[in-house]
Amino acid sequence: MKTASYKLGAIISMQRIDINPRNNWRDAVEKLGFGFHSSDMLYWDETAYYSFRNDEIVLIEKATAELYQMCLAAVEHVIDENLYDKFAIPRWFVPYIEIAWMEDHPAIYGRFDLCYKNGQVKLLEFNADTPTSLYEAGIVQWFWLQDFDKNKDQFNSIHEKLIGYWKYLKPYLRHGKVHFACLKETLEDLTNCEYIRDCAIQAGLDTKLVFIDDIGWDENNKQFLDLEEEPIKNIFKLYPWEWIVTEDFGKSIPEDVNKAFWIEPAWKMILSNKAILAVLWELYPNHPYLLPTYFEAEKLTSFVKKPILSREGANISMVHEGDMLEFTEGHYGQEGYVFQELFTLPGFNGNYPVIGSWIVGQEPGGIGIREANNLITDNKSRFVPHLIEE
Repeated sequence: MKTASYKLGAIISMQRIDINPRNNWRDAVEKLGFGFHSSDMLYWDETAYYSFRNDEIVLIEKATAELYQMCLAAVEHVIDENLYDKFAIPRWFVPYIEIAWMEDHPAIYGRFDLCYKNGQVKLLEFNADTPTSLYEAGIVQWFWLQDFDKNKDQFNSIHEKLIGYWKYLKPYLRHGKVHFACLKETLEDLTNCEYIRDCAIQAGLDTKLVFIDDIGWDENNKQFLDLEEEPIKNIFKLYPWEWIVTEDFGKSIPEDVNKAFWIEPAWKMILSNKAILAVLWELYPNHPYLLPTYFEAEKLTSFVKKPILSREGANISMVHEGDMLEFTEGHYGQEGYVFQELFTLPGFNGNYPVIGSWIVGQEPGGIGIREANNLITDNKSRFVPHLIEE
C-alpha cells in the first residue's frame, strides 16, 4: 500500500493512501442515487482516501466556525460601508439584499475551500450561494466508509445537520410549500437539489420540485408561480444570484407580493463573490486562516489572480515571482479580479487536494475532498473520501 504525507516535526500529518476500490463500487453508488460518478473521466475516486488525525479535524472544524463568523461580520461591513461596486452588484438590487440581511432571511449552508498544509489552514474561497458536492460529502463517502471500515470515523454530520436545521427553520418560513429549484438537464445539480429536498421532507416540510426554467411571474398579481400556478412562498434554488439578477424574472423579486424567501438568501451574493477575500484581509490583517488578498496586483509578487465571479476554476492565473505557474481559460473576469497571495496546495504524488469544509445551519458539518492533477482545482477534479485515524 502506497502512502504519501506531510510531516509536522516527527508527527505524520494528513495522508493519502492508495487502496483497491470496491468490486461493485459503481452499483453501490448508483443505488444511492449518485448517477454522475463518471462521465468522460472519473469523478468519484475510491482508489485512495485521505486520513486525518483527530487534532487535525479539530483544527479544520475550529477554523471553519471562526471563518464563518468573520464572513458574517464582513457582510455587515460591506453593507455599512456601501461597498457594492467592488462586488459588481447592480445598484437596483441593493435594497433587496439589505432587506434579506436585516430580516435574517433563512440560510442553510455553504462550503469553504481550504488549503491544509504543514499544519496550517488557509481560506482559498467561500462557495456560499450554490455550492455543490454536498451529496458526495454527506452521503456517498459515508456509505463508502461503512463498506471500507465501519469502525473508523469521518468528519461528517452533514446529513443530520441538514435535517435538524430544516426542522429549526420550519416555524420561521412563509406559510405554504417549500419549492426546490435547479436547471433542467443538469444531473449533478438535480441530485444535490433533491438531496436537500429529501432532508427537508424528513424534517416534516411540504415540498415541491420546480425547475428554474419553469418558474413563472404573474404580472397582474405580482407573484411567482410554478407550472400548476401555485404561488411560490419559499424556494431553495441551486442557481446563482449573479445569474438571477441579469434575467427578467430576477428583476421581479423586489415586487413579489408574497415576499418569498429565496434560499440561499440574497445577502449570500456578497459572500459568494471573491471580492469578499479582499474585504476579509482588510478587516482581519495577518489572521492565520487568511491569505493576503487585494484588488491590486502590484501589492504581491507571487499571487493567484481570480475573477470575483467564476466557477470550476476558470480564468485563474497562478504567478510565482513574475513567472506563470499555471492558468486556466474561460469566459469570466469582466466584473474584475482579486489577487490572493500564492499558497499552493500540498502535493501527494501529483495529486493536489482542496478541502471543502461545510457550514450547515451556522455550524461546521463535515468535509469533502476534491483533488486534481494540477495546482488549480477545476472541473476535472475528483472527489476522494476521507476518514479519521485514532
